[in-house]
Amino acid sequence: MTDDSFQRTDNRFRNLSSVRPTPASTPHPDFGFDAPFDRAGTGSSKWARATALGVIPMGLADMDLPGPPAIAEALERRARHRAYGYTVCDPAGRALVADWYRTRHDAAVDPDWILLLPCGPRTALRVLLESVLPDAARPQAPVLLPTPEWGGFAQLCRAAGLPYRELPLPLGPDGYRLPSGPLPRPATALLLSSPHNPSGRVWPADAVRALAARAAESGALLVSDEVHGDLTHPGHAHPVAVTTADPAHRHLVVTLNSVGKTFNCSGIPSSFALVPDPGLRARFAEALAGYGLWEGGLLEQTVQQAALREGGPWLDTLLDHLAAARTRLTDRLGPAVRSAPQASYLLWLDAAALGLPPAEARRTLLERCGLEASDGAEFGPGGRGSLRLNYALPSPVLATVLERLERLERP
Repeated sequence: MTDDSFQRTDNRFRNLSSVRPTPASTPHPDFGFDAPFDRAGTGSSKWARATALGVIPMGLADMDLPGPPAIAEALERRARHRAYGYTVCDPAGRALVADWYRTRHDAAVDPDWILLLPCGPRTALRVLLESVLPDAARPQAPVLLPTPEWGGFAQLCRAAGLPYRELPLPLGPDGYRLPSGPLPRPATALLLSSPHNPSGRVWPADAVRALAARAAESGALLVSDEVHGDLTHPGHAHPVAVTTADPAHRHLVVTLNSVGKTFNCSGIPSSFALVPDPGLRARFAEALAGYGLWEGGLLEQTVQQAALREGGPWLDTLLDHLAAARTRLTDRLGPAVRSAPQASYLLWLDAAALGLPPAEARRTLLERCGLEASDGAEFGPGGRGSLRLNYALPSPVLATVLERLERLERP
């Protein structure tokens, strides 16, 4: 590490996001987004990446903001009953998910499509891929992955022994675009993050609909990972893949989602899958049971239901906070922003435009500014020379980040 002042002046950054308070432009007194938030002693994976005093970790997609009070209260109530045995799935949870989609996204989701899972979306996707594999006598068609894309997709394919093929995403003046034209044939599945991870781009509904049609032509299942979909910023609308696709192609579309990213509770893994095709839904449920995963889950249902029933006001306040943070950072970084974020809390940056050596950008940013980022190479060949920053931070911490970024302009 270089002898930069962040190591001395901000030495309270050690597995916490505590920093000297600064005036905030938009107060959020009810939820504490403008106050320091201490994560010390919580075993935070994100803050474990802060390997030196003063470092602010911005690489992992995890918010340094207090979650909804309703979730904490629901967990406290349930914990007071000192029996934590096996639980059955509450069927009312399906209607709750469907109501959430109707009110938040104006999307008509049939409750019968919904599987309520006691595992995170990554595990759900891994088992879903097993559910669509052909029999052993047939050659395995590749899984298609746009790039740059969340590196977990490629990792899952490698772990499952599945061949995969990366499809470059075109980058235009308004950000990334989905691939156009026919897709490679044959294909087992097309995996898509929607909104886009790493750039926070909200895919247009007509582009999602067209992609679902092209996937169907290739005989591929379109799996839309929408864990950032509820974090769409004001002024943008998230297209839910299973309801956006043409009804003729809907049987070849699955949406995966979770309250984890939306409500900052990913440490209690849960997810829900929207699977319109009844045959695939049955195979998926059977494959999950083979791993000891059945619908329901004690803590999972407690958290999920509290979030969907009572978390709306907290989420609305959060989205205003994230949009304001996005604007402050994009105004500051200008042309270094590869694709202006329209959802979530991820900023995708061109290392060279920041004055950083592309091959050593992550290390150089850490040494010069004390900011830890994700290396773009983790997102496939299309991510080389890029960095991903997470700006879901309390206002005073964001102010410190902006101050440190000024060092990039110094010789």
